[in-house]
Amino acid sequence: MPDLSEERRLHRQGRQVVAGVDEAGRGPLAGPVVAAAVVLPNGLTGEESWLLALDDSKRLSARQREAAFHLIQEYAVAVSVVEESPNEIDRIGIGRAVIRAMMRAVGELAVKPEHLLLDYVPIKECSYPFETLVKGDSRSYSIAAASIVAKVTRDRTMEEADELYPGYNFARNKGYGTAHHREQLSKLGPCPLHRRSFAPLRQAALILGD
Repeated sequence: MPDLSEERRLHRQGRQVVAGVDEAGRGPLAGPVVAAAVVLPNGLTGEESWLLALDDSKRLSARQREAAFHLIQEYAVAVSVVEESPNEIDRIGIGRAVIRAMMRAVGELAVKPEHLLLDYVPIKECSYPFETLVKGDSRSYSIAAASIVAKVTRDRTMEEADELYPGYNFARNKGYGTAHHREQLSKLGPCPLHRRSFAPLRQAALILGD
């Protein structure tokens, strides 16, 4: 369960504006990668009812994530979320796309952070003081909040994509490489949301002669 220990440590060091940063959608075969940055209020006790609704997004049900998403929008000092498209992922690689999305999200916050807490990514340089935390979304409320915003935003994008590109069941699989998704990919070929640089897409292109 996340807590505020990392944020409080930074506050004691005089860094009052701390942003948690996380992403969703690193592994799917289709759809964007989404990153979010969230700044929570100072002076939280950790016992606020809305704060206790936050956790690593993977531990929450879809309904719980939606409820938490609205709470974050209501109580956070600042929230920012951005997407990197499948075309950009193919162009620069998923690792660089994740980091770029995270930094864009930070840059679009309504307040300038004094320190970043990032769920672990292999980032070496940053224009802000930062720390990367292994399993940060289960350790820091700020990162957990960012993980929820990113996940809910991406899920909504994929649900809308299901109407634009029927047949792949994006509303259910969210672009991940489930058995049904791969089967439909072999039958239908890729759509504009598929990441053609990912191995299963390259294999499908060979099978279909694309």
